[in-house]
Amino acid sequence: MVGRDLTAEASECLTLFAPQTEQALVDPKRAAERTMEMHQIRYFLAVSETLNLTRAAERCNVAQPSLTRAIKALELELGGELLRRERALSHLTELGQRVLPMLRQSYETALSAKMVATSIKKGETAPLSLALSQTVALELFAPMLRELSRLFPGLQLKVYRGSSSEVAEYLKLGTAELAIAGALDDTWSRVDAFPLFEEPLDLVVGRTHRLATKSLAEFKDLASETVLVNGGCEMDAAIKARLSANGIFATGAHQVATREDLLALLKANLGVAIIPVGALEAMSYCRIPLRDLDLVRKVSVYAVAGRQRAMACATLLNMLRAADWDFETAERRRSTQ
Repeated sequence: MVGRDLTAEASECLTLFAPQTEQALVDPKRAAERTMEMHQIRYFLAVSETLNLTRAAERCNVAQPSLTRAIKALELELGGELLRRERALSHLTELGQRVLPMLRQSYETALSAKMVATSIKKGETAPLSLALSQTVALELFAPMLRELSRLFPGLQLKVYRGSSSEVAEYLKLGTAELAIAGALDDTWSRVDAFPLFEEPLDLVVGRTHRLATKSLAEFKDLASETVLVNGGCEMDAAIKARLSANGIFATGAHQVATREDLLALLKANLGVAIIPVGALEAMSYCRIPLRDLDLVRKVSVYAVAGRQRAMACATLLNMLRAADWDFETAERRRSTQ
C-alpha cells in the first residue's frame, strides 16, 4: 500500500481525459471547457521520445496531420508551446520539459487503472478490504482467508485497524467492505451486524508472574499490581467499572493503544491485564479466571445493508457466519462448568 490510492489517481485521470467534442477543439470561445484526451498525451509522449513528428506518428499508427492537430490542441489547453518544430527534429520547450514527467505519470496511472478494471471484470483480481478492531486477533480468521485465497487466486487483501468508532467510519465511507469488532460505538441504521462468537475475559499475566500459579484469582489479589489498560479495547469502560466496583482503581495503570503493546508488557511482567482471551497464545501467558468478573465480548462481523458486495466479500461473510471457532468461546466455557 505505497503511495497514493490508485482509485483516487484514476478518478483524477478519468476527469483529465474526459472525451471532448470536435466543436470544442476548433472553437476558441470554448477553450476553457476543453479537457485533455488520452491520445493527445500519448502522441506528445511519443514525440518527446522520438523528437520527430513523422516517426512519432508511425509509432502511434496515426497520420502525421492528426498527430500534429492533437499536439496543437494540447498546447492550447496548457497555454503554451510544448514543441519547437524544425525540419528534421523537434525539441521540447521549457514548458514541454516541465510538464513531461507529470503527463507521463498521469498517462501511466490511467493505463494502470484501465488494467485493474479489466482484471476485475475478468475475475483475475478480487480486491477485498477489511476493518478490524485493534484488539481482535487476525489469526482467528486465517483459516477462512486461506480458503478464500484458494477460491480467488487473484485475491488482493487490504486490512485496516482502528478503534470501534474508526471501524464504523471505515464502513460508512466504503473504505472497508466488512468489519470485525466488538460492539460498535456508532449505531448507524444501515449497519448489519452478524454475531460470530462471545469471547470470555480473564485476568492475564506473564508466565513468571507471582500470580501465574493461581487457578482462580480474586480482585483483592490485584491491589498491589499495576494494571495494563488498552484504551482501544471496546470493553475498556466495562473493565474499569468492574475494577472500581471491587475497590481496584487504575490510577497507576500503564496505558497502551494496541493489543500487541499490551501483550509485550505482560510478557515482560510489567503489569497484569483483564482482556478477551479467545485466541491468546498459551505458551507465553497465563490465563486466570477472576472471581465475579463475568465479562464477555460479543464479536460480530459488520456490513452495510443495501450496499452491493463483491463475490470475495460475500464469500468471506458466509464463511465467517458458518465458522466453528476452535478456541474457548464463552459458550464453550459455560458448557464445561
